[in-house]
Amino acid sequence: MALFTVISALAAFRIVVLEKIPITHRLIPVTIFIIRIVRHDSEMRQNALYVGSSAVVTLGITLLVKTIFKRRRPFVQNLKIVSVYNAGSTSFPSGHASTSFAVATALSRAYPKWYVIVPSYLWAGSVGYSRMYLGVHYPSDVFGGALLGTTTSLLLRPAIK
Repeated sequence: MALFTVISALAAFRIVVLEKIPITHRLIPVTIFIIRIVRHDSEMRQNALYVGSSAVVTLGITLLVKTIFKRRRPFVQNLKIVSVYNAGSTSFPSGHASTSFAVATALSRAYPKWYVIVPSYLWAGSVGYSRMYLGVHYPSDVFGGALLGTTTSLLLRPAIK
């Protein structure tokens, strides 16, 4: 019975948390962790934990904020906006923007080199822009998500180290 409870809890975690995080946000910390195993590098393990936990904690806070604000999406509010697909849930803050900026900030803090920082933030910015381009978020949703992800990642670093 206890084993069934653990399996059910892990399945619920997978559905609620992991399936909400885009695949690229999951692959980055996993890749860092695999490289750590190959190289036997404990600092890389810490960095993988930091990047992964930044994404998961940010997603949790984002989902909480979404339930508080319950802002309707642009294509629901304004019928002139045609979205490419019908996104579920509510609009503010953008979950894609918050988790991508959390990952970009964590990577930038873990590896403070220009060749990590610039591509990380270019990638996060392009994710945010794509959410507006697709018509599923307002600019303020993306800005709020970017601010939330960056702040969460910055505040989480001292707790991980």
